[in-house]
Amino acid sequence: MVRTSIFKQPVAGPVRVHAEHLAGDGQADLRVHGGRDKAVYAYPQEHWAYWQQVLPTAQLVPGAFGENLTTAGLLEPDVRVGDCFRVGTAVLMAIQPRRPCVKLGIRLARPSL
Repeated sequence: MVRTSIFKQPVAGPVRVHAEHLAGDGQADLRVHGGRDKAVYAYPQEHWAYWQQVLPTAQLVPGAFGENLTTAGLLEPDVRVGDCFRVGTAVLMAIQPRRPCVKLGIRLARPSL
């Protein structure tokens, strides 16, 4: 059995941002996920069209890639480490890029990912 918190569900309305997590969100493996400066994992919805072609049976909804913040109009080439963004009343800073872990393959039923 693999411990994972990659199965996320969309949340309507504001969510409190804490230094080490978002309210109602969790991480199973704190060695590599979550914790200080890694509470938020953002992923652009603009990538969904590509993934829907690659994974036609996948149900792509906010959180499908393990993100706890789905963005629109904010793509990776436009973000640099140290950039700050206001989301509601929170100010978030880009700390590091993130590569998907093996658990994304589990979530999307594609072990090869």
